[in-house]
Amino acid sequence: MSNLPPSPVTEAFPGIQWDPMQKLRLTNSEKLMLRSAETNPVDYTLNNPKESVAYVKVVLKVLAESSGASGPSSKVSHLKALLPEDAALQMLYTDPMGVVTHYAITKLYDIVTCLKEKKRGSRVSMGSTFFNPVDGNLIDEWRPLLRVLHLGGSGDAFAQRGAAYCLAFILMAGCPSQRFGTHKSYKINHSSVEEPLQALISWITSQMQSSGSSSLSLVTPTLTALMSCPEARIKFANSGGIGYLSRHLRNGTKGMKNSATVQQLYELCFCVWALTYECNSSATIRAAFARDNAVHSLVDLVSSAPREKVVRVALSALRSLAQCSADAAPMPAAKKEVTGSTFLSEMIGCGLIKYVDQMKERQWTDPDIVDDLDVLYKLLHDNFKEMSRWDVYLAEVQSGSLEWGFLHTEKFFKENAKKFEGPDGDFFLVKLLVALTTSNDEEVQSIACYDIGEFVRHYPNGRAIARSLGAKDIVMRLVDHSNKELQRHALTAVSKMMVQNWAAVH
Repeated sequence: MSNLPPSPVTEAFPGIQWDPMQKLRLTNSEKLMLRSAETNPVDYTLNNPKESVAYVKVVLKVLAESSGASGPSSKVSHLKALLPEDAALQMLYTDPMGVVTHYAITKLYDIVTCLKEKKRGSRVSMGSTFFNPVDGNLIDEWRPLLRVLHLGGSGDAFAQRGAAYCLAFILMAGCPSQRFGTHKSYKINHSSVEEPLQALISWITSQMQSSGSSSLSLVTPTLTALMSCPEARIKFANSGGIGYLSRHLRNGTKGMKNSATVQQLYELCFCVWALTYECNSSATIRAAFARDNAVHSLVDLVSSAPREKVVRVALSALRSLAQCSADAAPMPAAKKEVTGSTFLSEMIGCGLIKYVDQMKERQWTDPDIVDDLDVLYKLLHDNFKEMSRWDVYLAEVQSGSLEWGFLHTEKFFKENAKKFEGPDGDFFLVKLLVALTTSNDEEVQSIACYDIGEFVRHYPNGRAIARSLGAKDIVMRLVDHSNKELQRHALTAVSKMMVQNWAAVH
């Protein structure tokens, strides 16, 4: 479970004086409650249901009044590193509301952490503290947390990270699958968390649209927490979450600037693995995994092996996808079914067999890795035996992971040229090859150029079809490429598209 790093102004918290802070509009009893909480352990403060609710509402009121509607605080929101005591106290003087906002987030995090750890059936719980005892609805005081998430400008990283994390656990307490030890007699109206939970997930996906690791650091602690809740998993998947996860994993394995750190790759991969548990019960989620190239991203992780813990969770996710079934939730009749067999074909296309074979030769200390490798080895090899060479080629091109081998030879194209028409006669595979000539991988570009050239040679009227799909113009741009091997394959492909009888020339 992720921990919230301390606020940069933590050292200023003991110096907060509530009486001069008129802006907070605190009553004398509320000030007394805050002072009392400072002198006692948080578990003691939350020992009584009535007092627990009162204290939580005061902390949320402090957050509401200090964070305001005018955007992030002027100074504290920009801080990154922990300040020494004298500098933190100076910040309390120059930006008191910024310090108080961080104080309220810190206290709320302590409250949520304490309530999560209470034993099942305890009189004080997440449910009894954050939900109205009369109608079971989520208390209205939660709203400042959402407002903190949507601070304008550059935001406030500490406050946003903490608010999102706390809000996640508060809302999950209202989901049918997650009662966090709430006493059986305590009623919760589950519908009261529907919209807030969707709002939180929408904020997470909006942050994930950025490719930077700083945006990821705001959301990964909250997202990994939400993955323990089936309701949250489904909402996240339905909000395009699988696609965002896959993209960040791909960027991380390619070493792109500002991409995810190794720890973030682990957390993102954990989220993918958790989402695979919804595959058997949701055709929509299986389709999203297939559509968003999740397998490709996971295979890239396995092949790049950033850390053993990342490999372990990536293998577990691949195994879960390989074994998923459509029995309980089939696709609608008009749509192509997606099952474990679909994902296995994609894994074969991405070259996972080779990586699994290599990994089985290594000595692993983690028994989960050994078990996953054994299962994947059998599934992949059994599936490979049932696939024709054309099936393997199809899977490889659709995965975008082209590698030189028997599939990229004159003999293969002579035998299979007619199959490039596709079941609908739209030459969709040639279109994919044209798209792959713009890949970021120069070897993939070279192989795509070679394959287009061989298609032109061996399919009747292949030259006209390739031109109509824009192949000539796109490949022509690669003729002056700095990579000599790619340049050679591009020039050869263009020549094949222009010369009537290539064999005679060759």
